[in-house]
Amino acid sequence: MGPGPRGNLWTYVTVGCWARAHHQGHGTEFIMTAPISDPRFADVLAMTAFYHCGGPEPHRLELGHSLPMGEPWTPGSTCEHLLVSLPYLHGPDLERCALPDGHARLLWLLPVTASEIAFRRKHGTEALEQLLHEAEINPVDPGRPAVV
Repeated sequence: MGPGPRGNLWTYVTVGCWARAHHQGHGTEFIMTAPISDPRFADVLAMTAFYHCGGPEPHRLELGHSLPMGEPWTPGSTCEHLLVSLPYLHGPDLERCALPDGHARLLWLLPVTASEIAFRRKHGTEALEQLLHEAEINPVDPGRPAVV
């Protein structure tokens, strides 16, 4: 979805993960927010959706999980990984989407660096998110420096 009246960012959202990989009516969709429109972000979401619920052996992504993108988020960015996080940028109302037979949980794919992922593995997701918050990062700045 393109920028709207409340901001100037582009928001990309998966559609269909919930239906493909739900458990008792509860499933997950993913959100990525970017400063520009670029088909690459839709490709990243498609890769994430396939990893999460497609293929012969799906890997269920949960809050706090991460996955490598295999290349920078945008050209020149040091962010080459995604952290599955709450949709802090969009507010808590976006996290749950009621459906007739359950709900979809929308989780944010936050681009992070390899050093931040290494820190998360050693100290936990909450510690990394605290560092990101304290550093007041701009989560949609492809050129942002690593916090560790």
